[in-house]
Amino acid sequence: MLHKLEGHFALKHGLNKKLSRRQFVVGASALMAYSALPWPTRSFAGYESQFTPTLTGKNFALDIDYQNVNFTGKQGIATTVNGSLPAPTLRWKQGERVKIKVNNHLAHDSSIHWHGMILPTQMDGVPGFSFAGIKPGESFDYEFEVKQSGTYWYHSHSGFQEQTGLYGAIVIDPAEPDPVAYDRDYVVLLSDWTDEEPTDVYAKLKKQSHYYNRQARTSADLWADIKEKGSAQTYQDRAMWNQMRMSDRDISDVTGTTYTFLMNGQTPEQLWTGLFNKGEKVRLRIINAAAMTFFDVRIPGVKMTVVAADGQNIEPVTVDDIRIGVAETYDVIVEPDADQAHVIFAQAIDRSGFASGVLTTDPNLNAELPDLDPTPILVMADMGMDHSVMGHEQKMTDVNMAMMDHTMHMQQEMTMGSGAAGFGSNKPVNHLQTEYGPHVDMRAEMPRYKVDDPGIGLRDHKIFYGRKVLNYADLHNLYPTVDARDPEREIELHLTGNMARYMWSINGVKFADAEPLMLKFGERVRFTLINDTMMNHPMHLHGMWSELETGDGDNIPRKHTVIVQPGTKISYLITADAIGRWAYHCHLIYHMPAMFREVRVG
Repeated sequence: MLHKLEGHFALKHGLNKKLSRRQFVVGASALMAYSALPWPTRSFAGYESQFTPTLTGKNFALDIDYQNVNFTGKQGIATTVNGSLPAPTLRWKQGERVKIKVNNHLAHDSSIHWHGMILPTQMDGVPGFSFAGIKPGESFDYEFEVKQSGTYWYHSHSGFQEQTGLYGAIVIDPAEPDPVAYDRDYVVLLSDWTDEEPTDVYAKLKKQSHYYNRQARTSADLWADIKEKGSAQTYQDRAMWNQMRMSDRDISDVTGTTYTFLMNGQTPEQLWTGLFNKGEKVRLRIINAAAMTFFDVRIPGVKMTVVAADGQNIEPVTVDDIRIGVAETYDVIVEPDADQAHVIFAQAIDRSGFASGVLTTDPNLNAELPDLDPTPILVMADMGMDHSVMGHEQKMTDVNMAMMDHTMHMQQEMTMGSGAAGFGSNKPVNHLQTEYGPHVDMRAEMPRYKVDDPGIGLRDHKIFYGRKVLNYADLHNLYPTVDARDPEREIELHLTGNMARYMWSINGVKFADAEPLMLKFGERVRFTLINDTMMNHPMHLHGMWSELETGDGDNIPRKHTVIVQPGTKISYLITADAIGRWAYHCHLIYHMPAMFREVRVG
């Protein structure tokens, strides 16, 4: 499997020059015959995995089962729905009532959570909160009214089943005419696959948190730094990071060392292909269903007009690059040229690999893969520290400094402002006593409100490559803010951890030891998150919208998943309009067991 940089160049320059000619290999959903397994199995008819089934209507039957797959030349066992990886796309209609019968053929409990859906708590699909889970050999009947439209997804909320393939797309057509015009519609579902057992991955991370990081500094990097900055400056730079027992190249916990990155269940060799006709507008519904991987998505030579974020229509914004965090969705409109094939290129945030597909009018056209962008390197600003010390870490470009100055100005305005809806928190950061101890190895003392920052590895793209990158400040809801009330109170939560020991928590307290967050029905609450770690965390609240505060109180964007960048703070508003017990957690699957809270509305 060519999922590392060397494979990238081999794929580009030799092994697969004509990338637009889809190459079928034995992969997910391609070989359904089972070998003997230590659990009951079922047999499925094989089919070509280029096509993920789409199920429509009001009544659905979903069968969860084991299945043999082969993405890398090595046989593995996936958890699939109706014999498909990804699971079938479910296409619903806003305003209708759907019934989904889920049958569990596994040897373990299972579940399905409808990510981003506004529905009754007993239908949310979180074992221990909303229901007891689905026992082996048993079924559960989900039934709820579809109150929204847009692009969402579904996945297991049991153990690590999501990592092993139990995820699929949801597309909901609006009851009223769609404000977005398009001629053709494709789901682009991104994911990460490992041949390892997820429990083994987790165990390795607990023993050695940088186990999968193959991009740590080497002696060659040391000599290059000495040549550029001198031995004294290099020693000082390294001493700062060593003193913190951290690495400036600690970008992703799990990387292309073990992961194969997929687009609609296809490897880069298989090359998922979407056909279109000349002159058509194509809608791409991009979903990050990965367990651990952030992707940076672009289509070289083609502008993307973002029209929806997390299923909600926004004022259109045209960009070249989109960072999509785990569990987020973005809808884009593209108008590709008909005389060439266009690569959809989704590179992992740490540049350890990529997923790819192609848009073309003719499968015989060639499509050139772009090079991977440079590997991102953390700086002291990503640690929530004073940027004046950053000169000791690395030289900053003028655009970086200008962006930081703008961010500091925005934060100052928010801090000194009224704290009105849409404008963030005006409270000083307060670290709780529970954040002090060996279970927390970092606290951001000067976290910035960086909604206008696209994130590490993307900040220089405009000046160096002429590419506009989407950031949260670009998001404005297409419709006026539904609940324009200012928040009645604020809940500040710190995302904490000891990365060397792979211990994660909120406010320094792991889920097993935490009390629920109590909300009163109908109240308007501001959640302010402080990221006291070096990792991006995609935070997901079930059952209610997270209304992201970007400085626009009139058209506050609604999201179900919010990225909190390293060393930063971010705020969003919640209207507690859903009675029940709701899950609230980081969506990185190996962070989730501890970086988790119950939110109780009643």
